[in-house]
Amino acid sequence: MTHHPNCFLCRHSLPAWSGAIETNAELIRFKKGQVLFREGDPAMGFFFIHEGKVKVHKQWGDEKDLIIKIAAEGNVLGHRGIGVNQCYPVTATALEAGSACFITTAFFRTTLQVNSELSYQMMMLYAHELQAAEHSMRNMAHMDVKGRIAEALLKLQEIFGLDEAGHINSSMTKQEIASYAGTTYETLFKVLNEWAQDKVLEVSGKHIRIRKEKQLRAYIRHS
Repeated sequence: MTHHPNCFLCRHSLPAWSGAIETNAELIRFKKGQVLFREGDPAMGFFFIHEGKVKVHKQWGDEKDLIIKIAAEGNVLGHRGIGVNQCYPVTATALEAGSACFITTAFFRTTLQVNSELSYQMMMLYAHELQAAEHSMRNMAHMDVKGRIAEALLKLQEIFGLDEAGHINSSMTKQEIASYAGTTYETLFKVLNEWAQDKVLEVSGKHIRIRKEKQLRAYIRHS
């Protein structure tokens, strides 16, 4: 496996450690809809995304799914399974085709002992994700549904960028967007229609274009 500029592992490891990574890492290519690992599975290792987007989601009640985050190029997956139980507490499913570097938990621990910069960056990653989780919990408890949907759409625009027509360049379904915003499909559908009528958004099938970003940000501030 050759060094990839988006690889979190390669970027933060010593140059002298590249040979060990080459020997122990496996390049994984995944298709849209492919599950990289499931909630409850034994934690076998870590995925460092080179290309593509992956949704990280968790069971929410009996039949609902909550999308915790969208992982993109340069992100790490599987690190939540390094705790006491050694099981993945979430599921990771590809939103688009891509690739990732996979290493076992044992090799990752050895790599951390040798590479202090990687250890520091992983510590910062866990700190950032803890802050993000606390922010998400606050939103679920205190932010109204319009604020959550507005924030979700702005995050998706930041993560996926825009296509040539100015639409959010994502193939996520409305159900997935609802799961990402922590609401139901029916509520999302109602709010999107209302915002489309008010010219805040332009909605055509799966395509969503944000026309009045300041208005969306106002919904977040007022929640």
